[in-house]
Amino acid sequence: MKPDRFNRRVRRSTLLRGALGAAGVAALGGGLAPRLAHADPTTSAQHVTKIADLTGPGLTTRFRMEATDLGIPAATPDGRTLYIFGDTFEHAHVGGGWWRSPVALYSSTTDLNAGVTFDSAVGGEHAQQLWHYDHDNPVFSTVLPSDVITIGNTMYLHAMVNKGLGNVVWTEIWRSDDSGATWVHTGHNIPSDLHGGLFQLWTWGLGNDGYVYIYSTGFQRDKPIILHRVPADQITNIDAYEPWGWRDNAWNWGNAPTPILEGRFGEMSLRPLDGKWVLTWFNAGDYRIDGIIMDTPTSNLYTAHRRTLIWGGAWGRENDSHVAQLYGGYIIPGSTLNDLHLSVSQWNTNVGWPYRVMQHRIRGFNS
Repeated sequence: MKPDRFNRRVRRSTLLRGALGAAGVAALGGGLAPRLAHADPTTSAQHVTKIADLTGPGLTTRFRMEATDLGIPAATPDGRTLYIFGDTFEHAHVGGGWWRSPVALYSSTTDLNAGVTFDSAVGGEHAQQLWHYDHDNPVFSTVLPSDVITIGNTMYLHAMVNKGLGNVVWTEIWRSDDSGATWVHTGHNIPSDLHGGLFQLWTWGLGNDGYVYIYSTGFQRDKPIILHRVPADQITNIDAYEPWGWRDNAWNWGNAPTPILEGRFGEMSLRPLDGKWVLTWFNAGDYRIDGIIMDTPTSNLYTAHRRTLIWGGAWGRENDSHVAQLYGGYIIPGSTLNDLHLSVSQWNTNVGWPYRVMQHRIRGFNS
């Protein structure tokens, strides 16, 4: 029998589809007046190619994970790339056999244009759950990865503890000192209602100033994003996280957090890249994956360089740049501004397959 959560696919289906039509963007909060329109999200100089399916039968069968999603990548201290996945099943459909989350695979691929391949799994021959817990226990149903970051010789994983999709019970930070092979809890659970529920789904990047910058939102795909920073050596101390907010006609650190970009945000990926910062995300309101190039994480995101990277599409009418029921969109290490590679998820919620991770290449993002 399938887990109860996957007998009620409509909840996840609603999250994945978002609002398929263009949603009107609410007026900017936080006192910025007048609001400035963002750049045109399309460009003829941009070229999108689907490089490969990364997971599925014949690709990740040997790891007993034919059905999975997310694939959040980060460079490991030992020089590989670790990809962290969400709800994972042995057989090629949602609910098909052995259920784990999160799990992770290693890749030593250096030529991204040839397609990412996986060498091994965390846990041995078969991909094991990164830490033990029972799914659908009385407190929560599953744990989903939010983002992973490497600082020196340590990797940190932010994860969301969910009781049904979109219902975050709390979040937490785990650490690994052996390039992702083993993980330990850092000791604190972060309340899901902190900052009005806008501190549930995270993405983070390490700046050259010693700070980690965190963009966050809710895990309901109907909320804007806020910004925090924390000294890299204090990343597990939630009291050290400093919000960025608008007060007295100015933006400053230490003010109550103010939305820095309105919209309906899903999965996000914030990374320093080629002397700039890049944010990619699933734009649930417009059914697509968008990207922004900015000078710093505190840049005005309404006027920063913005492009649509991959469009949502209909089943049976897909091509390289149009993907049915897409989400995710994580920046793969080795990308450049002009040659960006993303891990993109897809789930046919009506039949449970495809439910996989793919690799897409975007050339001309910075044009």
